Amino acid sequence: MSATADHAEERTNPAARLGFQPGQVVQELGYDEDTEQELREAIEELIGMELVDEDYDDVADAVVLWFREDDGDLTDALVDATTMIDPGAPVWLMTPKTGREGYVEPSEIGEAATTAGLSQTSSVNAGKDWSGSRLIMPKTARTGKR
Repeated sequence: MSATADHAEERTNPAARLGFQPGQVVQELGYDEDTEQELREAIEELIGMELVDEDYDDVADAVVLWFREDDGDLTDALVDATTMIDPGAPVWLMTPKTGREGYVEPSEIGEAATTAGLSQTSSVNAGKDWSGSRLIMPKTARTGKR
């Protein structure tokens, strides 16, 4: 595929824009009926398999965490999301956009990410009602798995 075709796919496939690659195992946490179905389907189409859920017990290449204000403690959710990924693998934190039910303040995301040992590297429009924050654990931050 040419570089031009790669860029065209990134514009048309939201999963490519998020950096997902064919063959990756992507764990999804926090799924509910309000999640962005178009994004979920685009990720599955791109990686060539279904998203795995919280019962998956092997190492995933990335995590998509759907989180709403009333889902509990964001720091705990982020720590849980990092238990089955390698350092450097992304956690895509998906939260409702401003004005939507379940909206999470950016300052809360930043504080929870820092407390969980993650760094925010980018933010994206993840659909009509959702925003995404790409969080990563620095490769030197953790020496062993839990």
